[in-house]
Amino acid sequence: MTQDQFTQQDPTEQHAAPGSGDRTIDHPGRTAEMDVRPDHGEDTYRGTGRLTGKKTVVTGGDSGIGRAVAIAFAREGADVLITHLDAEQQDADETARLVRDAGRTAVTLAVDLRDQARCQETVDRAVAEFGHIDVLVSNAAYQMSQDGGIDDITTEQFDRVMHTNVYAMFWLCKAAVPHMPPGSSVITTSSVQAFQPSPHLLDYATSKAAIVAFTKGLGHNLADRGIRANSVAPGPVWTPLIPSTMDEKKLDGFGAQAPMGRAAQPAELAPFYVFLASQESSYMTSEVLGVTGGTPVT
Repeated sequence: MTQDQFTQQDPTEQHAAPGSGDRTIDHPGRTAEMDVRPDHGEDTYRGTGRLTGKKTVVTGGDSGIGRAVAIAFAREGADVLITHLDAEQQDADETARLVRDAGRTAVTLAVDLRDQARCQETVDRAVAEFGHIDVLVSNAAYQMSQDGGIDDITTEQFDRVMHTNVYAMFWLCKAAVPHMPPGSSVITTSSVQAFQPSPHLLDYATSKAAIVAFTKGLGHNLADRGIRANSVAPGPVWTPLIPSTMDEKKLDGFGAQAPMGRAAQPAELAPFYVFLASQESSYMTSEVLGVTGGTPVT
């Protein structure tokens, strides 16, 4: 029998350890260039109708966690709009194909979300295509490892990290909320870095901590409108972001630091987004789900 996300197995052996490659690629990173191809659930995710008819937006949906979420949402019955950068068009087209193969509508939009107008454009396009938004997944992110930490992080890099990871989230939520009916869900992607920051990712960790605080406050802000806001905090996950922003030394053994002894594959994150998007999580808001392979998120 083909294994899916419900098949019981030893999680430490479910994917290769440490699960990462050792060759760097140019940013923003394309899946086809990776020496070890991530598992997005293409052959394993099995939907059960948990999101039937929902209209969803997934930023950074071309690859990595975003692609895994788009696949899962589609197989659960949702239509999906994904955003991506111009350089990621090939990956975006593949994600769209996988969504359409699931019998759902796929829309791709090439935008740089560091611009408020492009965030508004994203929401406007989703509303034009779908009529409203049931689920907004703010997932697109930028990082660039700097061994010297604060000594090596430039103001330009800090600004790019904050605009991509924090400003865009704020702008997207502000634009989307008026088009989200009761029962809708905002899902952000934070990180274990928000709780256990690495010096070489100081700016990225700071942005992820801001996402946690924003999400908790937004959940309270929107509770009386019947809209929930929660966050998924991944640990090490093997996506194009990693080999395109870290050197060979950090790639060697990436993920081995987790108690599970390996990096996660994007497919392992998708079920948590499905849960938060579905009515099953109706009494959950302002929460952070840690998917870290055992590293505490407190």
